[in-house]
Amino acid sequence: MKLFNYKKDGQIRLGLKINGISIDLVKEAKNLDFDIEEDMISFIKGYNKKDWNELLKRIELNKKSLNFLNEEKIEFAPVVLNPEKIICVGLNYKEHIEESESFNLPKEPVLFSKFNNSLCACNEDIPLPRYGKELDYEAELVIVIGKDGKNIDEYSAYKHIFGYTVGNDLSIRDLQFLSNQWLIGKTADKFAPIGPYIVEKDYINPNNLNISTKVNGEFKQNSNTKYMIFKPEEIVSYVSRNISLKAGDLIFTGTPKGCVLGYPKDERNWLKKGDVVEIEIENIGRLINKLV
Repeated sequence: MKLFNYKKDGQIRLGLKINGISIDLVKEAKNLDFDIEEDMISFIKGYNKKDWNELLKRIELNKKSLNFLNEEKIEFAPVVLNPEKIICVGLNYKEHIEESESFNLPKEPVLFSKFNNSLCACNEDIPLPRYGKELDYEAELVIVIGKDGKNIDEYSAYKHIFGYTVGNDLSIRDLQFLSNQWLIGKTADKFAPIGPYIVEKDYINPNNLNISTKVNGEFKQNSNTKYMIFKPEEIVSYVSRNISLKAGDLIFTGTPKGCVLGYPKDERNWLKKGDVVEIEIENIGRLINKLV
């Protein structure tokens, strides 16, 4: 079961992909006498497992009467449009820390942020920034918060997670390291692509997913989320100690080895105009963007 946002007639619509077919979730639910919230964050806030299972049962029983969407023609939108917060975890894979050379193994999650201007959809072009030349990719599993909370313990963190999506923490390294604060190198317009789908937490094991990056069809990163230093529940708990979490918030969980930054200086092929970046996470989907 995969949720997505897509554009139709100037509006953002809520979609569902299930058993290989895609539908307009709100429209088809209404045809099955089932009312649901029409935007992603409202849907997440109102999500009820029992009701959702009933809707999925009706969809399966009536699939022959559904109007399917042609996914090749879908214009995706970011899976969450207006999160209150976009929080990112740096240095969460040991081998990435080792390839970066100048960092030590963290005792607690290293946090920074992005903003809504950075959100970008699958298949959406990303403009090259005017300032900064050292553009890098970072494949990341992204947590989608499903329930508000503060001071959440690790045992309870699972209840506050709605699901997971694919993210690319695009970075401008020469701006990122101008100072000890990474913000300016992380928050360029459209430098936080996410999607194309959200998978609800009960349908996935976030601690054992293959995660990879291809640039122009060539593998650059190829790892597994089992190598994360801090697991999703730990991250949610840690963040919530000082920052109240809201439904729809996004948390990027860090990237494995293979970033351009990890290569010797004379072998660093920074992203450039025309490059196509594909981030794929097992059982979630493939996020594709072109730099223009």
